[in-house]
Amino acid sequence: MELLPIFLKLQGRPCLVVGAGNIAAPKIASLIRAGGAVTVVAPAARPEVQDWADQGQLVWHQRTFVPSDLEGIFLVITGTDIQAINHAVAEEARARHILCNSIDDPPDCDFYYPSVVRRGDLQIAISTAGKSPALAQRLREELDAMLPEDAGSWLDQLGETRARMMQVYPLSEERKRALHLLARRETCEPVSCPVQQTLDQQLRSTALQSSEKEPA
Repeated sequence: MELLPIFLKLQGRPCLVVGAGNIAAPKIASLIRAGGAVTVVAPAARPEVQDWADQGQLVWHQRTFVPSDLEGIFLVITGTDIQAINHAVAEEARARHILCNSIDDPPDCDFYYPSVVRRGDLQIAISTAGKSPALAQRLREELDAMLPEDAGSWLDQLGETRARMMQVYPLSEERKRALHLLARRETCEPVSCPVQQTLDQQLRSTALQSSEKEPA
């Protein structure tokens, strides 16, 4: 079965994590980082999970899971050290048509966590559909070594330039070619980018024309 590779917006969406130990804690951190409204259900929790609860970054119910915990939930992750509990959570989630990831248990997963190379908003995700996390980890390390450290800040500048370009140039093949040239770092470094220079000239010309049209 082929998987659909997507990047999911979780900002403000209710997410449940069952478990708060060594297995679940990294997943909790990832949901917080993505802006999810996180609820954790676990009798005990790692110190950092307790700290996140104290800081208001999540809600922690210090008890065992009950099916009603899934009410209104968009996505659930179960990562206790008891496989029977993880399976029960996954089964209940499926019955309610809620996406579930049972950590390290591919048959009970609706989605898998990829290995990710991250530079700011730039993310490269690698998945083996749960067949070999070790291979995904090795490929992540290789890509991480290849990707420039400032790729994230470069992407930020690309985004700003693209937004400015959309205001100046109408939809056309010329704009499309310029955007693709802008993304070629070998020919369009920030300090000497012909696309950026042309855009700056166009913006100055547009601003000058607007000022000349203003009444004295």
